[in-house]
Amino acid sequence: MKNIAAKQALPNHVALRVSHVSKDFQLPTERVSSLKGALFNIVRHKKSGFTTQHVLKDVSFEIEKGDFFGIVGKNGSGKSTLLKIISQIYTPNKGSVQVNGKLVPFIELGVGFNPELTGRENVYLNGAMLGFTKTEIDDMYDDIVDFAELGDFMEQKLKNYSSGMQVRLAFSVAIKSQGDILVLDEVLAVGDEAFQKKCQDYFFQAKREKKTIILVTHSMADVRRFCNKAMLIQDGIVKKFGSPNEVADAYSSSFLEQEGKQLEKENEAIRLEVGDGVRMTDVVTTADGEKNHQLDINQDFSLVFSFKCDRDIEDAVLSFSLIDSQGRLSLSMASSLDGKDRVFTTGEHRMTFDIENIFASSDYRVDVAIASGETTLFRQIGIYQFQIKNALRFNESMTHPRVSMTLQ
Repeated sequence: MKNIAAKQALPNHVALRVSHVSKDFQLPTERVSSLKGALFNIVRHKKSGFTTQHVLKDVSFEIEKGDFFGIVGKNGSGKSTLLKIISQIYTPNKGSVQVNGKLVPFIELGVGFNPELTGRENVYLNGAMLGFTKTEIDDMYDDIVDFAELGDFMEQKLKNYSSGMQVRLAFSVAIKSQGDILVLDEVLAVGDEAFQKKCQDYFFQAKREKKTIILVTHSMADVRRFCNKAMLIQDGIVKKFGSPNEVADAYSSSFLEQEGKQLEKENEAIRLEVGDGVRMTDVVTTADGEKNHQLDINQDFSLVFSFKCDRDIEDAVLSFSLIDSQGRLSLSMASSLDGKDRVFTTGEHRMTFDIENIFASSDYRVDVAIASGETTLFRQIGIYQFQIKNALRFNESMTHPRVSMTLQ
């Protein structure tokens, strides 16, 4: 691998060191299918046939021996590319990777296997590709077959295996190969329930025995359950490095930010309707005096309705409902005004409901209506949307909150 500086020997307690690794890919933007086209581009000094995709950008971190290390990130963030560089499948454009011991990767199903060979032959083939001698594979063979539960099928060609059988064999080779570092990419996302349970049992055992494992996953539950350290990759850079809970929370928050932007667009796209002598001009949720459509769990908030009356409205009532993402009614309230305040005078008004937030995490829509006595003057379903963020590691309950109201 290419280095940006001379390597220093790894300390004994360090299993793997990634130093300033960057990786680019050249993506074609146009297809040249003839010699004439290629020559024409040369004559024109045209170099725009490719664009550069920067997949990893100056990534550095260390994994110590005995770490169960989680790597998380959205699709396209660079996780799999990083694993392939660590596994020496790809070469970085810049930087270096140092490994203290033998590294065994389980990255993609089928890598290192030949469908025309038997299960037994594939075990020896894959073991040889991982750097083990025939004698070493002989010593591991029975354990591999026992874990995969494929003793009756080892003399059949791999092409006759089901996908689940292939996963079991490949995973068994990886974990029973007695390497120093095991690299796993989304292994718990494949296989049947029994296989996944077997993987989890192995992970618990490996954690107890302080084996060094690198796990790439989209499951924050697995990160919290198995890992002692974790890292979040976002757009090719290390966004967060630390405890599993901190990294899992940062990963979840990255999705909330994206959801928040989408929610804001959807609210902006809602057309406020006009009623009989009254029209709604704005609806917002606020927290701590600021507009906020993404509320933390237990964060009290205000729901503010701005509306304009073209005439005085006698015996006036504004009512609203909050509906969660499952279509369940979470709260229904109506303004309770006495005497002269029951008149919405001509002009602009703002009615604020201060709400104690004891709702469960969910997306909520707001339905609103304005009436004069028994006559409905205005009604709009889904006039506004907001979100109460996931509680992450906390239990939730949902009861009726305290609500106070003011009219201006």
